Amino acid sequence: MSAQVFRLPDLGEGLTEAALIKWLVAVGDTVVTDQPIAEVETAKSVVEVPSPFAGTVTELHGAEGDVLMVGAPFVEVDAAADTVVDAAKDAYRAEERAGSGNVLIGYGTAEAKTSGRTRRPRGAAAGATATKTATKARAVVPPPAPSTGPLAVRSPIVRRLAQERGVDLHAVTPTGPEGIITRADVLKAKPAASTPRTSASGAPGILRTEPLSMLRKAVGAKMSRSRSEIPEATVWVDVDATDLWNVRRSMAADDALQGPVPSLTSMLARYVVAALEQFPVLAARLSPDGTALEYLDGIHLGVAADTERGLLVPVVRHAEGMSIGELDEAIRGVTEAARAGTAKPEDLTGSTFTLNNYGSLGVDGSAAIINHPEVAILGLGRMIERPWVVDGAIVPRRIMQVSLVFDHRVCDGGYAAGFLRAVVDAIEHPMRRYSEL
Repeated sequence: MSAQVFRLPDLGEGLTEAALIKWLVAVGDTVVTDQPIAEVETAKSVVEVPSPFAGTVTELHGAEGDVLMVGAPFVEVDAAADTVVDAAKDAYRAEERAGSGNVLIGYGTAEAKTSGRTRRPRGAAAGATATKTATKARAVVPPPAPSTGPLAVRSPIVRRLAQERGVDLHAVTPTGPEGIITRADVLKAKPAASTPRTSASGAPGILRTEPLSMLRKAVGAKMSRSRSEIPEATVWVDVDATDLWNVRRSMAADDALQGPVPSLTSMLARYVVAALEQFPVLAARLSPDGTALEYLDGIHLGVAADTERGLLVPVVRHAEGMSIGELDEAIRGVTEAARAGTAKPEDLTGSTFTLNNYGSLGVDGSAAIINHPEVAILGLGRMIERPWVVDGAIVPRRIMQVSLVFDHRVCDGGYAAGFLRAVVDAIEHPMRRYSEL
């Protein structure tokens, strides 16, 4: 047997660190090539890390919740000399060229996933390490305060958040799959009573300190850069979306309609893509030195999605070639992956224009921040009944606010208004171009 040291791999997109969510194996476990051994969180997504070695796990580097640097020792495996997987790496490279995108950078693809653990650790040392591990199916973790009975808390980040907020996990109602307590559940829960300390000067004291997640740090850095570099301007309009609302309702009630009914977001997204084909500057970007406009190879539509980890922007590639039905299927796929935490880093980067339907969160309007390095973002408010003047009479209509934030360096207000008007016309008269979209 020979010891193999597996170092935390490059997770793509220039990421240099990752937070360890949970171990899927323990010291003493037997692993096979490409078996997932841990879940880690990057600034982009939560991913499983596969082992490039087969053998027996002899050491785990890092505790759940730790932030680890790329290239640092991760796992040590006692393996036969023949099990270093050059062949598997070649298989990965072939698959990567084929465009499957199923695996992390530099590792092979397993034919089928194996269980997270093949045998239980024995002995005191293994038992100490096992307290930092979890099974692949679900972790049973002790609560932050002494209590009775196990708790369905899969993520150590959720457990730590409960500790910092003073939340009794036994009093939390889980909403996750298989009864898992999620971060959102903890945030909704009422913290235990606590008395903040006041400083001698009379200033309010700090009750607790909650570190920002890697995602929030990455988002903060990107939004700060957007605000500091982009001279943005905003145009908006209140839109009568009653006809679109009624078209969507009639489609839902039509038993003869084949396949799923497209969502309102998907229909609006198709109108946006059509308008971007008319006004391509808003789907371009400035060169790094800000002296030229770069037109890209297609419209890669970013769709803002509210997830347990925060706001993510999964990307639909080449949306310009999709019908409303195809776009609906693609949007459902990427947003579900983002919410489930299974989206790969490359699924969350490379958008050329972002659509933010904050109306789904019950919001009427928003001054959105451009998703750098894009040059524009379109926001959609909720469709609610309001009194509206139609042919001189006040009638109830479904009204929504549509706002466009754009980089004033790439175009002026007239161009931006033309794009917004194209979107608005499609919303107000959805059947005019429905057959071609």
